[in-house]
Amino acid sequence: MEDERLKIGKREFRSRLLVGTGKYATFDIMEKALEASGAEVVTVAIRRLDLGEADAKKESLLDHIDRNKYTILPNTAGCYTADEAMRIARLARGMGLSEMIKLEVIGDERTLFPDTESLLHATKILVKEGFIVMPYTNDDPVMAKKLEDAGAACVMPLASPIGSGMGILNPINIRFIQEAVKVPVIVDAGVGTASDSAIAMELGVDGVLMNTGIAGARDPIGMARAMKLAVEAGRLAFLSGRIAKKQYASPSSPAEGIIK
Repeated sequence: MEDERLKIGKREFRSRLLVGTGKYATFDIMEKALEASGAEVVTVAIRRLDLGEADAKKESLLDHIDRNKYTILPNTAGCYTADEAMRIARLARGMGLSEMIKLEVIGDERTLFPDTESLLHATKILVKEGFIVMPYTNDDPVMAKKLEDAGAACVMPLASPIGSGMGILNPINIRFIQEAVKVPVIVDAGVGTASDSAIAMELGVDGVLMNTGIAGARDPIGMARAMKLAVEAGRLAFLSGRIAKKQYASPSSPAEGIIK
């Protein structure tokens, strides 16, 4: 079955799985997991990069990401104000990483839920500055629409709290968001295993972004491949159209025409 590519701004990608680069035990494991995932977009937390001049010779995360193979998506993880997030976005672009930015403005340290008021404010400004803004937001269709109207290239609602592995807790809200916006909807945060990815894609979202679900697995490389297959299977199932749910049984072999 022919499928369209994932379109974010003017960029197009074959893979609908976006993956993070944090929490891996070693750079070697990270490299192999990225390869196994089939992802084309990988996120990098700019605040977690060691940019000090004194450590210029120190091995860097960026040294282990093939820029010819992957599109780096800088993110503003760890930012608690709009000003801080915008500063990190500008720093990433100044480093020559990308005009794409995964915009995070955290509002609560315990839940890591987004501060959507500040997120919207930062989105408006960064869009005017020419960024392709991909905002991490809550599961609110009203806010998703406001972000789209502000010029966001997609919306990235959480499925459940960041790093929780609880999976898709809010399928109804995800559906409402899909109805509310025309830009891509990419589920972000909370995916714990392959079935979570498949469920998300079967809802009809355009992609899934994850980090902990892969990096925190007992075998990150195996889990990366599982996530790749799950995203592909979920997408194909959505496009193929599942059967309607019924309250009672329906025989797979109709009774009509059976010789008695």
